[in-house]
Amino acid sequence: MKIILKRLDDAFHLEAKNEEGCSVQTDGAPSIGGNSQGMRPMQMLLASAGSCSSIDVISILNKQKQKLTDFEVEVTAEREKNKIPSLFTNIHFHFKLTGNLLEEKVKRAVGLSMDKYCSVVKILEKTAKVSSSYEIIN
Repeated sequence: MKIILKRLDDAFHLEAKNEEGCSVQTDGAPSIGGNSQGMRPMQMLLASAGSCSSIDVISILNKQKQKLTDFEVEVTAEREKNKIPSLFTNIHFHFKLTGNLLEEKVKRAVGLSMDKYCSVVKILEKTAKVSSSYEIIN
């Protein structure tokens, strides 16, 4: 696995590309001289965790033959105050699943992702309390 980052301006605006040519942009906060033209690195980490767990949950529900018609996950986090580096202390995932879904199947899918499958969550839980919740919308 390889990611290449290239600077796009004279400050902190960067583009990260993977080996397949897919890209995302990152930037620094205006308070440090950035221009908010992309996600900040810690936001990218949360986006990565949300993406990782979403892939797990959707895949598990598909295997369970659950008809998922819409999906969203909101990832919220708190960081250490007045510390450098400022690590995450709490991270919460709230899954919103739409469809004719059995609650026990959704609970299992979310639990398996959080407790077993999501590599990014497993990394983050070494320094932060990770929690999750879900709601089913019919």
